[in-house]
Amino acid sequence: MFSRLTHKGKLGIICTVAALAVCAVVFLCLADVLMPEATGEKVQKDGKLIVDSSNSAEGYIMAKVTEKDKKRMKLRVTMGGSALNYDLNSDGNFEVFPLQFGKVNYTVTLYRNVEGKKYKEVGQVTVSPKGMEDDLRCFLYPNQYVNYTTQTECVKVACDLCKDMTSQAEIYKTVCKYVLSNFGYDFIKSVTVKPGMLPDINECWEKKMGICQDLSALTCAMLRSQGVPARLVIGTLSSGTPHAWVLAVVDGEDRFFDPTAELGASVKTDTYTTERWY
Repeated sequence: MFSRLTHKGKLGIICTVAALAVCAVVFLCLADVLMPEATGEKVQKDGKLIVDSSNSAEGYIMAKVTEKDKKRMKLRVTMGGSALNYDLNSDGNFEVFPLQFGKVNYTVTLYRNVEGKKYKEVGQVTVSPKGMEDDLRCFLYPNQYVNYTTQTECVKVACDLCKDMTSQAEIYKTVCKYVLSNFGYDFIKSVTVKPGMLPDINECWEKKMGICQDLSALTCAMLRSQGVPARLVIGTLSSGTPHAWVLAVVDGEDRFFDPTAELGASVKTDTYTTERWY
């Protein structure tokens, strides 16, 4: 029957089969993207705080409040003399938090807003990530700052772009080139953004532009989804201006990438001071 088809008909079938093959490859790639889970194997509860550390060896924990609350919640993750503060939703839904300092003991404390800027401690647990063999593992998963799923558009595109690649160096080069070729810097948002706002990967994708943290988070999401550990680094430039950039680990070596500077919105030779990373 195939021999009886017109040339146009045969070409249509071939194109359809090829498209299905590409879709199948992308689907398999998406199935390999690491996503956090609250499996319930190891759960700690104190006061209003619930922490699922079942996958702490993978470099993350899941946390939530015991029940819905109208008050604003803050989560503090402390290790040694360092502490990182996060917002935690009051809806009782799990959120993921990285254990980016490796195999050390972490104290996780929940604070509930009392009034104004006053908060009260309402729960605290200690997490010991036993079995953690790779300190970079947490930089292969999404979190509040690099927030994505397998359905996030940039992740789908990363799977398509890198579907035949096995080299981390090639993946890194391809992703960085794609970001610089398809996105711009949002100068308007840079002067209207409010303090404390998290990176918005979806908005950046839709507008094809973003500020430093958006562009860096999007790059990290694409790299992480393809198995390349990538830190979203937050700090300052020499002028004291807050800034964000990417520090990926390619074949065991750190690779610095600042999409903002590469797009000409900041100076490439500037001095960078690291404050924290996610």
